[in-house]
Amino acid sequence: MNDKLHLDKNHLLVKLTQMLRIRLFEEKCAELYTQQKIRGFLHLYIGEEAIAVGVMAALSSQDEIVATYREHGHALARGLSMKSILAEMYGRTNGCSKGRGGSMHLFDKKNNFYGGNAIVAGGLPLAAGLAMANKRKATTAVTACFFGEGAVAEGEFHEAMNLAVLWKLPVLFICENNAYAMGTALALSESETNIAKKAKSYGMAAKQVDGMNVVNVEAAAIEATQYIKANSQPFFLECQSYRFRGHSSFDSQLYRDKEEIKQWQKHGPVVQLKQWLMQNHQLNENEFKGIEIQINQEILEAITFAEQGTLEPIEELCKDVYSTQLSGGVKIDQGDLV
Repeated sequence: MNDKLHLDKNHLLVKLTQMLRIRLFEEKCAELYTQQKIRGFLHLYIGEEAIAVGVMAALSSQDEIVATYREHGHALARGLSMKSILAEMYGRTNGCSKGRGGSMHLFDKKNNFYGGNAIVAGGLPLAAGLAMANKRKATTAVTACFFGEGAVAEGEFHEAMNLAVLWKLPVLFICENNAYAMGTALALSESETNIAKKAKSYGMAAKQVDGMNVVNVEAAAIEATQYIKANSQPFFLECQSYRFRGHSSFDSQLYRDKEEIKQWQKHGPVVQLKQWLMQNHQLNENEFKGIEIQINQEILEAITFAEQGTLEPIEELCKDVYSTQLSGGVKIDQGDLV
């Protein structure tokens, strides 16, 4: 465990519960997806739970979050209700984005959760913009931006790194390095595999951390946010992790060996913390099962909530959709979108 945090049994049990909550929820989502109750794309966060839980613990309610399309874990850790998340994945109007966003576009202004982003690296310039607005308004808010190492190959990554340092933006960049992006090993796509070093090349403070250890992630995130506020400079955190499922539900995972996955699973974030607590007599199997029962009950309630939700009426599909004048002089009318 990390000596930078004042840890106690309750603190660690909360972290374990938060990670297990994400894990069990997503496992149920995978099941619901095979039943075609959840449609579209489904990108699971299983194996990376320590990053969302650890980073969110270091943020305040006024701080802002920009996530990726693999954002169920971020949303749960941030405080969005499981009911509103699952209803959104069902495409129902009682979802957090009123059923219009689905799995990849969870959004909740109340929690300063500025959505998942379906475009690789698309959230990076948005985070820089939010951070610039906070700086102009002289607030103390930090913008936290999550993205995978695959985003490093995109131009938006380098633009955001450059501008964040150049304009001294209060933004925390969190790279969730799961080693394979969509399906290509990092060493096959990047000549420099140390992602933190790339951020440092722009003059940004950066560090690597074990993304499978929630305590280490939390400690690093606290250090990062304190640095941002004290120095009015951005910070880059590379969390080295491993996703246990494929890139999406359609991924056959032919690019990695099954034995490799099994080895990583032995040191997964949930297993790692559970074992430490048990070895130090802070948790027993019956207590752990009690946590599972409580979470599974919440999941059942979320399913009921989602299935009782309604689909948006056809006549309202153009609500909040605006038309614009195209360069060729042709105007799109709302009626044409039905």
